[in-house]
Amino acid sequence: MAQYTRLQVVQQMETSGMVPLFFHSDIQVAKSVLKACYDGGARLMEFTNRGDFALEVFTELIKYAIDELPGMILGVGSVTDAAAASQYMLAGANFVVTPVFREDIAVVCNRRKVLWSPGCGSLTEIAQAEEMGCEVVKLFPGSTYGPGFVKAIKGPQPWTSIMPTGGVSTEESNLKGWFDAGVTCVGMGSKLISKQILETQNYKQLEADVRAAIEVINKVR
Repeated sequence: MAQYTRLQVVQQMETSGMVPLFFHSDIQVAKSVLKACYDGGARLMEFTNRGDFALEVFTELIKYAIDELPGMILGVGSVTDAAAASQYMLAGANFVVTPVFREDIAVVCNRRKVLWSPGCGSLTEIAQAEEMGCEVVKLFPGSTYGPGFVKAIKGPQPWTSIMPTGGVSTEESNLKGWFDAGVTCVGMGSKLISKQILETQNYKQLEADVRAAIEVINKVR
């Protein structure tokens, strides 16, 4: 069962401005990545549902977060059907992120009052998601649309909260462009938690990179 309400998750998204995301099949690596992000100041993490036995890794990871990392809100991403969303919520997921908008996922998440963030690529999809109770829309892939799309959406719908994922980097110019356009937060994957960091297990560097990215976000918004 989720430890945080969907409103608490939204509030943390607004406060932090960033949701790091990653997947790794090794639970010890996953714990190290999560702790490095936590020590760097992140209070949200999206563990992506991308590999075999991902649910098993997530289950151990969220137990670790509850026991050792107070205030860390762990959710799941890359969820493509309601059954998977239900399994992760039973394991304690505090939010569910999807690559596409699916009503079946909306229904099961709303039933448990768990925040869900669907991947949308048009104003129509965004409006439909919000009609289904979506609080924060995932703009995916962000690199395809860019900050200009966000700015255009915020014109007729200033109430819409958007989290771009894909195409977001740690450079100040990139982050400034997104936040100037009006995003609520950004999802950051391999541009933050790089393959090199995972291969070298340079978690101190990851901690420093997370801290630096948060500082930039606080500066530009």
